[in-house]
Amino acid sequence: MANVLESVGERTIEHLDYVGSLNIQWWATLRAMGQSLPFVGNRYRWQATVRQMLEIGVDAMPMVSVMAICTGFILAMQGASELRRFGAMQYVIDLVAVGFTRELGPLLTAIAVSGRSGSAFAAEIGTMKVTEELDSLRVMALEPVEFVLAPKYLAALISVPCLSIISNFFGILAGGLFMFLSTRLAPPLYVHYVFNSINLRDVITGLIKSVVFATIIAHVGCLEGFRVRGGPDSVGRSTTSAVVKSTFLVIVADAVFTAIFYFTVKP
Repeated sequence: MANVLESVGERTIEHLDYVGSLNIQWWATLRAMGQSLPFVGNRYRWQATVRQMLEIGVDAMPMVSVMAICTGFILAMQGASELRRFGAMQYVIDLVAVGFTRELGPLLTAIAVSGRSGSAFAAEIGTMKVTEELDSLRVMALEPVEFVLAPKYLAALISVPCLSIISNFFGILAGGLFMFLSTRLAPPLYVHYVFNSINLRDVITGLIKSVVFATIIAHVGCLEGFRVRGGPDSVGRSTTSAVVKSTFLVIVADAVFTAIFYFTVKP
């Protein structure tokens, strides 16, 4: 029994230490982010932010779009298979539009970015740690958080909400394609029903989630890279850990925010 309690206590302390490290890193990044802003910040930091935006956002657009199209088509088919029995096919439009705007769009985007960019952050910073490049930056009076993490975080804050909007668009488009093929619903009429289903609260909810997901992915990936110890094999472990932890925390955060909006926002 004592061994079990000791093990549980150690794991609890490890998790609390990890959460504390994420908070400390987040505050340090917010203080250093001014150097990555355009016009008022350092020109080279802003250029690094633009490069990260291209890698996080533009390069991920095909993957996010295909995932959204497939998921939207599947969601529409599954919803129609049940709603058809009640003669309520029009509610498939509500299911796809609201489901993507509130939940699936930001969540699919976060999972895709976590697998692509979160792992890349951990691998890049972990390699810099192994090759002692981070120590070289400190010797040159350059703070690694400002030089490495802040541009990545700012780029993620901009790119992930934009990708979520793209995911919403293609997911709803796939739902429209299904409705046209199954019921011959005209595209203009489908668009009219979609705008009637969605309200501003749904859009704001999805964007808030996207910002939180971007924060989780960027900081978990970078923290795993900063925590690399040992040789090149530890870089691989940190990359795997970054994807697993960021995906898990994204899903937990999504559940928490959904519960908050459900119990606090009146329909």
